[in-house]
Amino acid sequence: MHAVGRLQAVRFTPGQAGDNPQLIGVLDEIAVPTGARPRSRPATLIADKAYSHPSTRTALRRRHIRTVIAERSDQNAHRSARGSRGGRPPAFDPEAYRGRNVIERAFGRLKQWRGIATRYDKHARNYRAGIVLGAIVVFWLR
Repeated sequence: MHAVGRLQAVRFTPGQAGDNPQLIGVLDEIAVPTGARPRSRPATLIADKAYSHPSTRTALRRRHIRTVIAERSDQNAHRSARGSRGGRPPAFDPEAYRGRNVIERAFGRLKQWRGIATRYDKHARNYRAGIVLGAIVVFWLR
């Protein structure tokens, strides 16, 4: 999602697959509009606790992408239990994290389409087409 809640990339996985392993692939597919040539990486990534894995943070740090991801309570407890060897907590900007509601509201608007919310389509290509069509109508034509 773009800063104003516009869909930038779509990636589908089986229902039991997690979102976190797909993050880098999705980042490779986006193009952030700037005015001239689009950038291939965002300046900041705001995500929920599901993306708080250390490997994700490392990969985003390697790409020079600032992260605003809340730390999960189990990770916080594990780091605290290690004492001074646990390291510092990751940087977190609560003011920037409030911007995540734009993304959640955008998903809510997209799920107002019954076919998207209930996933009636048998084939992934048809469901993806519905997502893309919904994104065009809901986000890009407003």
